[in-house]
Amino acid sequence: MTATDNARAERRHYPRPGQPDFLQLYQESAQYRIELIREGVPAREVGELSALLAMSKESLLDALGIARATLSRKVRGNLPLAPDESERVLGVQALIGQVQAMVAEAEAPEDFDAAAWMSRWLTTPLAALGGATPASYLDTVEGQKYIANLLAMAQGGAYA
Repeated sequence: MTATDNARAERRHYPRPGQPDFLQLYQESAQYRIELIREGVPAREVGELSALLAMSKESLLDALGIARATLSRKVRGNLPLAPDESERVLGVQALIGQVQAMVAEAEAPEDFDAAAWMSRWLTTPLAALGGATPASYLDTVEGQKYIANLLAMAQGGAYA
């Protein structure tokens, strides 16, 4: 097993004791994330992510633009998601990692739950989005980049 394989195995397969750490994913190189996307995220991670976000699986699937029938078939067959679906799931995980990085930089309390905060923020209509919710932008990579920029602006004191 190579060092990349070891790192990949270490990053995958949560839940871990306590809150999953998506900070590492957020800080990883684009090349590493592209490898994960090409390999495909295990379909079961969508259910794990919805539980972590305390968001119904249906709501998360709608936000990510993934068909429920497709997910069910892939979970039953223990199959990975397609690259485009994997990219959107990893994007949400990276957004959680971005919030974890912001919290670490701000020296917030250790027990701050980035996933719970992200879940609330994703479903809150924002003036910066014309009253839309950040979740409504998760179905495209460009939308996820836009949301990541809003988070960065909020950290810098701009609106969000």
